[in-house]
Amino acid sequence: MKFGVLVSEGPYTHQASDSAYQFCVAALAKGHEIQRVFFYHDGVYNATRLTEPPQDDRHIVNRWSTLNAEHKVDLVVCVAAALRRGIKDEVLAPGFRISGLGQLVDSGIKADRLVTFGD
Repeated sequence: MKFGVLVSEGPYTHQASDSAYQFCVAALAKGHEIQRVFFYHDGVYNATRLTEPPQDDRHIVNRWSTLNAEHKVDLVVCVAAALRRGIKDEVLAPGFRISGLGQLVDSGIKADRLVTFGD
């Protein structure tokens, strides 16, 4: 099965990002495809390389970057939501790219299921 994933909450303020990441890992382990992960609203904070959690905490941004590096999962950040929050190309973590809302629509069309995490 091919999944599209929408994340609309920040990495450390809500469980949505952790749940979305764990969903992607589990789906890939079962042989499914993650067509795209689209970060929207406060979810765009998952894409900034400026995140520095304490050493004993999980580094959610790095987890997403690793998922991209190991499985070529397309990590797309909504341009309008990112710019509203001061996130530009130069602060993106590896593996993320900025694009328009059309990428979410495209994911909804091409994926068998679009799974949302967050409000």
